Amino acid sequence: MVDLRYKPLIVGEKVKLRSFNDSDLPYLEECLKDPEVIKLTGSTSEFDRESVIHWYKTRNEQKDRLDLAIVDKSVNILVGEVVVNLYDEKKESMNFRILIGPRGRNRGLGTEATNLIIDYVFKNTNLNQLTLSVYEFNPRAKKVYEKVGFVLDSIDKNDLEFEGEWIDSINMILTRDNWLKMHNEEE
Repeated sequence: MVDLRYKPLIVGEKVKLRSFNDSDLPYLEECLKDPEVIKLTGSTSEFDRESVIHWYKTRNEQKDRLDLAIVDKSVNILVGEVVVNLYDEKKESMNFRILIGPRGRNRGLGTEATNLIIDYVFKNTNLNQLTLSVYEFNPRAKKVYEKVGFVLDSIDKNDLEFEGEWIDSINMILTRDNWLKMHNEEE
């Protein structure tokens, strides 16, 4: 089992990743109610404020997952979250996901946050791989994932019904070996 009880502060050029705090709630609410976030995550538009408050107040206590706020350093407010969860002991693998709200888009914040959390995971755990799923109608995210080293693993056909159309889910994987290769090439 991977022990993720420690919630690090990870600082990059544009963003910092940190544990959640009470002042994040209005920004989390803005992210979770955003129509683009709802669409791209396959969520429902129903928003239960009390459940959301409870959920984020308990993230820092979790030992089997890592949930961190993405904070835009230029204005010091939350613009999204990164999550590493769903441990698979046999494969020594976990799932990665990221959510960027309207204040954080189109400025490279998601790419930097993705790189920061991936580097942290592979440098501080014994995981062999990270996996993720991205809906076919989210090419911007797919491009970021490919840029940081994720490759196609499989496709779940017709995984989400959205506005009367069926959307495929693209499953991607980043192995420790590929991550190491990418980092050795950069040096």
